[in-house]
Amino acid sequence: MTAALRRLSPPSLAQQLRAAPAMTRPLMLEIIAHACRRFPPLGQSERSARIMRLIDVEAWADAALALIDLELPMWQVRRIAYDEGEWHCALSRERELPDWLDAAVEAHHADLALALLSAFVEVQALTTESARPSVPTVRPAIDPLYEPVACDNFA
Repeated sequence: MTAALRRLSPPSLAQQLRAAPAMTRPLMLEIIAHACRRFPPLGQSERSARIMRLIDVEAWADAALALIDLELPMWQVRRIAYDEGEWHCALSRERELPDWLDAAVEAHHADLALALLSAFVEVQALTTESARPSVPTVRPAIDPLYEPVACDNFA
């Protein structure tokens, strides 16, 4: 890929979140469109309607927490901390485990909502990569020209 094509390719959602100075409505809607699998069309459920109301009033942190609750039911916020001008957020499946045993996904940003959503996008990418189908795979049909041959040496 040439350098010109690399510059023209759209940045990933994680890169957009890291580069954004503050949360905006178009960015939040893009996150919902590209990273959310359970978010129903507008007005289809009470939870999605609540998230849209939070977006309308620009309650970004509350909208991010509601989105995490809707999209990642097995994950919980493990830690939110503010240190030296940045918010540090960690999402975990096992919140009660000690830090050194837990495999939490962490993110940081100067804006709380962007830190939460950065961790959310990382978890979504992680769960997408490791997702397995719920239905077992079916073996392909045996080739009609295939005949098993015994190759044992009984001598």
